Amino acid sequence: MAQAGPDLVNRDPNELNKHIQVQFDDIFGEPDGAHSIDCIWKNSYSCFECGKNLCYRIMTTLCGLCIALAWGCDFAVTAFNHVWCYTPCIRDFTVCVGCFQRVFGTLIGCCCNPICESCGLIFSKVKIQKC
Repeated sequence: MAQAGPDLVNRDPNELNKHIQVQFDDIFGEPDGAHSIDCIWKNSYSCFECGKNLCYRIMTTLCGLCIALAWGCDFAVTAFNHVWCYTPCIRDFTVCVGCFQRVFGTLIGCCCNPICESCGLIFSKVKIQKC
């Protein structure tokens, strides 16, 4: 059964954006023997998270609703085209071509089957010997 609204906990249940790694440890890593001062490392983490979250929230606040509306309209047009244009057109083509498919299949069967059967009989008599 479909959910009434968006899942506010798991916002990517189909893992559409798994390739986008935006956690601090996915971006930065200090190898053994090359460590900065602990307070720098901790504050770098805080600055990274704060900057990422603030910038993302500002961009989504300014653009998120308009972009969501635009994509909603785009997928509505796509669904409309498939339901009202493409699928009926493909069905019409399938019905119209079905008659030609039967005629063509019969002609090919009448002309090619005897030739293929004859070639099969000829080559069935060929024996290959090992040296």
